[in-house]
Amino acid sequence: MVLFGLVASQQVLSTLGRLQDARLREYARLHLDGLAVALGPFVLHKDVWEVYDTLDRARANASGERILFTVVADERGRVLAATDPLRAPVDSAAAVYSDNSVPVDEVTSSKGTKVVRVAEPLSVQGREVGQIMTELDVTDLVDQRRTATLALLAGNALATLILVVAGYAVVARMLKPVELLARHMGESGGAPQPIPEDSIPRSESPLSKLLWNFNEMAGAIDARAEAERRLAERERFVSLGRLSSSLAHEINNPLGGLLNATDTIRTYSERPDVVRKSADLLDRGLRHLSEVSRAILEENRLDRSGQPLSQTDFDDLRLLFEPETQRCRLELGWTVDAGDETLAGFPSAAVRQIALNLLLNAASAAPTGGKVALSVQSRDDGLMLEVIDDGPGLSETARSRLLSPDPVAPGGGVGLRLVRDLVAGMGGAITYDRSTGRTEIAVSLPREEKTQC
Repeated sequence: MVLFGLVASQQVLSTLGRLQDARLREYARLHLDGLAVALGPFVLHKDVWEVYDTLDRARANASGERILFTVVADERGRVLAATDPLRAPVDSAAAVYSDNSVPVDEVTSSKGTKVVRVAEPLSVQGREVGQIMTELDVTDLVDQRRTATLALLAGNALATLILVVAGYAVVARMLKPVELLARHMGESGGAPQPIPEDSIPRSESPLSKLLWNFNEMAGAIDARAEAERRLAERERFVSLGRLSSSLAHEINNPLGGLLNATDTIRTYSERPDVVRKSADLLDRGLRHLSEVSRAILEENRLDRSGQPLSQTDFDDLRLLFEPETQRCRLELGWTVDAGDETLAGFPSAAVRQIALNLLLNAASAAPTGGKVALSVQSRDDGLMLEVIDDGPGLSETARSRLLSPDPVAPGGGVGLRLVRDLVAGMGGAITYDRSTGRTEIAVSLPREEKTQC
């Protein structure tokens, strides 16, 4: 507003100055042209007295007090006559009185001086016979400009002050809803409280809509907090169900093989080699069940500091899984290309759980007469387990359970999610590939770095 006032004031003063200068030049030209017509013959004949008389009559007829002093000089630059003979004696040098003089077309009162000198040549029939020099009083014009400047400054200051006060009042009124919103947000303490409806302006302004939106947001946050509380409570029940399901799932599967082993002992009790082999299988299976039970009691987290993995574990898995393939009439492929030295760097229970769950899932997906294969290979950076089947592949929900860390909807088996949790806990990775009618799930387990004490 101040800048706008300054620009506007400058425009007003410029316009006033142009009008004053135009009037001053018009006045000076009329005065000098009239003197030139009257004085021309007398200056040509050097008639000093007539020149004096003409100057006196011109000053007497001039309106106002604007003409202060006039000097008439001949072609030699000597004074012929002046309105003040004492100041400009006859035959004195006229150049003294023409200092700082300007032509009529360049006369201006904007320089701030109260006296302006104007000089114009005096010609008679195209012949220059002398020069006329006049001092004009422009005090009134300078005073007018000064008065206009002060009036503009005062008016601009008053207008600016009024606009500032009015603008402050308007903005303060506009910001009241924002202050109300800021106060409620600052006092919320992390839980926004709705603004009382009687405090919200009854209008369709954007600020009123903002306050209503804040109330809706506060209600949505409360609803979300309640939903999260209910979800957390539900998740506790889901976890409990998952724990029970895992316990039943992981204990029930090996029991079939163990019962087969006890049946074998009863049937071939007279053959010590068969009894010994079945007893070893029973011992390993029972130890495995003990590890699973202890791990589930420890918040469903398998003990990774237990027995190391070995080729015997995969032999046991094959013995436990073969009855399932025979029941479904599946062709089983089994390749373990890793020695005990390599396998000993991985926990037995976790790897067996990963392999068993993937094999059971592949067996349930493969069609009757289909094929299921397990491949275990040693890599420089760890161990690679691959389970392949010729089934239709995993559904979107099943892939989410196996590959995504996002929460899953309740329902469905826990085997794939258990595999994902075990692999993630060991720092491994799972890849899923479906091509040429085959489903391949690959689990990459990194080798654990052993620190020496």
